[in-house]
Amino acid sequence: MLFRLISFASVFAILICSSISWSRQIPAQPAKEPVATIAGQPIYEDELLPAMSDQLQQLRNQEYQIKSRTLEKLIDQKLLEAEGKKRGIPADQVENIEVDSKIADPTDAEVEAYYLGQGNRSRSLDEVKAQLRESLKQAKLDLARQEFMQRLWREYNVGILLSAPKADVGFDAARVRGPADAPITIVEFSDFQCPFCRSSYPVMKELLSKYAGKIKVAYRDFPLREIHPQAQIAAEAARCATEQGKFWEYHDLLFSNPDKLDAAGLLELARQLSLNETQFENCLATGKFRPAIEADRQAGVKARVSGTPAFFINGIPLSGAQPASVFEKTIDAELSRMNQLHQTQ
Repeated sequence: MLFRLISFASVFAILICSSISWSRQIPAQPAKEPVATIAGQPIYEDELLPAMSDQLQQLRNQEYQIKSRTLEKLIDQKLLEAEGKKRGIPADQVENIEVDSKIADPTDAEVEAYYLGQGNRSRSLDEVKAQLRESLKQAKLDLARQEFMQRLWREYNVGILLSAPKADVGFDAARVRGPADAPITIVEFSDFQCPFCRSSYPVMKELLSKYAGKIKVAYRDFPLREIHPQAQIAAEAARCATEQGKFWEYHDLLFSNPDKLDAAGLLELARQLSLNETQFENCLATGKFRPAIEADRQAGVKARVSGTPAFFINGIPLSGAQPASVFEKTIDAELSRMNQLHQTQ
């Protein structure tokens, strides 16, 4: 009996100690503090978030831009210090010795050509020659310094790990162009009647070719019905083509034939792809994909899309029709960041 009492007491003590230890491991969460009260009813900070999400996103973007510019300046300075140490010269003299001293003064012919290229020539060449020579030399210096720093970035294998604010944007696997395992995903919210979207179409094809195997492009509908009356039916037609496994082929035809976005033109494009006409026409007549198109629109609105085209490069927003070089800057930064993260793991 005594043994049983001792055993029970031991077990009880163990349980008490375990309980104390567990409570020490998981500290109690502090109670939420209200930010205001109405008739004694509290208002909490998390209730503010829906109303200020757009402003907070803008602040995050501004914070990133400030950090990015500051980081680039700091990297430039450290590169000049490293290069100066290697060459045995002060860091603040590297560009003067390696770049500035090697830039010759513009010739008279260059100055004259620069003068003739100006739109406003209200003053004679002789009057502005000295000013133009100085401006032209400064432009050469700026370009040479930029090229020099780019070379240092490559030589010292600079990798940027700072990540831009990202949005959580999904996509439809049935409307993706490029390998499924590509590390970069470009989600495009687009409108088949939008001229800016049409100008972005060849840019996407160029990027897919340049970064073959590294990027994929996902299409999402965002028809601007208020200003593009044929955008909705074109989006529905593309969905009907998807049903027959021909989304991208039909997508390309829509952007290549902006005058064929009415019912007759859409059917003509379907015939060009040898789609089943009866199935295609029934699909359009029933409007079966209208809810799915609206779901795409709402996803875009949630991601703060307000116009087309709108892109998200691995979640990083990019608005409007942009040249390939703008996309390449973000793509290259993402690939570099991912590579650096892989190397540090």
